[in-house]
Amino acid sequence: MGDYFLIFVFYFSLFNFHDSLFSSHFSPPLLSMDILPANLRDLGPLRRIEQACFPKDAWPLLDLMAVLTWPEVVRLKAVVNGQMVGFIAGDPRRGEGMAWIATLGVLPEYRRQGIARLLLLECEKRLNTPRLRLCVRLENDGAIRLYEQEGYLRVGTWTKYYNDGGDALVMEKLQAVTGDSSSETQGRK
Repeated sequence: MGDYFLIFVFYFSLFNFHDSLFSSHFSPPLLSMDILPANLRDLGPLRRIEQACFPKDAWPLLDLMAVLTWPEVVRLKAVVNGQMVGFIAGDPRRGEGMAWIATLGVLPEYRRQGIARLLLLECEKRLNTPRLRLCVRLENDGAIRLYEQEGYLRVGTWTKYYNDGGDALVMEKLQAVTGDSSSETQGRK
């Protein structure tokens, strides 16, 4: 009985410590999460994610259909307890030796749990190109911090890039490539 009490006290202390550090951003722990290929059947959930994450710039329905069906595009979804909560798409430009991260979004209530980072890392791996680029709103400090932590550097600014006239920061990452060509077939499922 004494051992169980000590374990309870240890876990209780951990949760109190966690709450004191992250009280304004506390989210319940993920029960299960999978990163899976996305397809056209994910159109509805993807549209909800786009609207929640990018209220000023959500992609139109036809663009969402295209990203879910275009050959070669790496498209991944994060699924928590059966619900799609995040999405990323990577557009390989093999002739240019690079790829673009076209979009990355996680529902607000699931942020700050590492989902965006896991989606980004898996997409980078599947793209398997030496150079990766993305653009992000200049005022999106959280996303910029994530990208910088993962090795992206600021390489330029596109003025008035977004629908409301907002500027985009262009970021780039160099990575080693492997001989694995699984990224070329992933988008064709």
